[in-house]
Amino acid sequence: MAELVIRQVRSANGSSPRQRDTLRTLRLGRIGKSVTRADDEHTRGLLRKVEHLVAVEAAGRGS
Repeated sequence: MAELVIRQVRSANGSSPRQRDTLRTLRLGRIGKSVTRADDEHTRGLLRKVEHLVAVEAAGRGS
């Protein structure tokens, strides 16, 4: 299954409580923190809610 690398690039200050909860669900919480998550419908739905706060790229398959 494909994976996504999600990195928080903007502060959650001033965002709604639901958006802050979404960041916590993604295991983010501070600028510069990144996580790897499966590329599925659930993750894509979460990312749509906070797309202005995060950067997303496909996880590379290194050797």
